[in-house]
Amino acid sequence: MSEEKESFRSKTSQTTLQLAGAAVFGALSIVFAVIASFLPRTPEGFAYFDPVSIIWILCFIIFGPVAGILCSIIGMIGLMFFDPFAPIGPLLKLCATLPMIIVPTLLKKLYKPEVGSDVLLERKNYFVSGLIAIVVRIVIMVPINIVVYIALGFPMAGLGYWIIIVILLNGLQGLWDLLVPYIIVVGAKLNERFEIW
Repeated sequence: MSEEKESFRSKTSQTTLQLAGAAVFGALSIVFAVIASFLPRTPEGFAYFDPVSIIWILCFIIFGPVAGILCSIIGMIGLMFFDPFAPIGPLLKLCATLPMIIVPTLLKKLYKPEVGSDVLLERKNYFVSGLIAIVVRIVIMVPINIVVYIALGFPMAGLGYWIIIVILLNGLQGLWDLLVPYIIVVGAKLNERFEIW
């Protein structure tokens, strides 16, 4: 078999594996969405801890950015059926999680584009890119939540409090999204078993 055909087959297998991973983890996140619907929330509807996006980030770390984004979209659609604040809640969840996938991916491509996810999972790289992603997440989510707050007709006197809650809870969930998948993947050596990207 020629080298070109082998390369094509390898890329096709890799794409198939990424799509399958996104589908499986997307379905798993829908199961977690049911559990998350029973977890305590702030009076404004923010979750203190949301395991759904942890599954999305787990998919990203194992199967790569395309799979992570696709899994997030599948999970967001699943959330529409269980989230008491649908459709706004699931859409905000997607907007909050995408920086956690896109920022580390872009930083890895800028830093060492020719190597795989092992560079991303080096502790220093992972946590530096993750903390930058959390900052980007907060910068994105504050104006989006201001628009939602105004659109829902809440009193302007409470806007400052709303912004503080958005910053704190996005920072907290960003840390969960960063730490839990890392502990699972590195602890179980999934990154060594599944060298997909």
